[in-house]
Amino acid sequence: MGKFVVKQTKNGGFAFNLKAGNGEVIATSETYTTEGACLNGIESVRKNAVEGKLEDQTVENFEKVTNPKFEVYKDKAGEFRFRLKAKNGEIIAVGEGYKAKASCLNGIDSIRRNAPESPVEKEY
Repeated sequence: MGKFVVKQTKNGGFAFNLKAGNGEVIATSETYTTEGACLNGIESVRKNAVEGKLEDQTVENFEKVTNPKFEVYKDKAGEFRFRLKAKNGEIIAVGEGYKAKASCLNGIDSIRRNAPESPVEKEY
């Protein structure tokens, strides 16, 4: 099973990583100003990861879907990435760059499996 790891950032804020059972980081949050806001962000990921539809922006004439959603796109380096958007359109988690689209999609599947039940650990 995965886990959410909350850390204090250098600027005094808070951020989390969702780690898979093998310890690999599968999603990262923005920096929140308070611990409470960060914990709310985790709850948002738990809910929206399950409900989120897939919008593959790497294909021509892709179908736009409503939020919550996972957006798959290519970055400037040509790597596949995803971002999870909440119902209000806010980005609540992002993934690393993947060379293969299949690996990116596996990352999304891992979030869907891990986020709902993963415990929260605080490292500060």
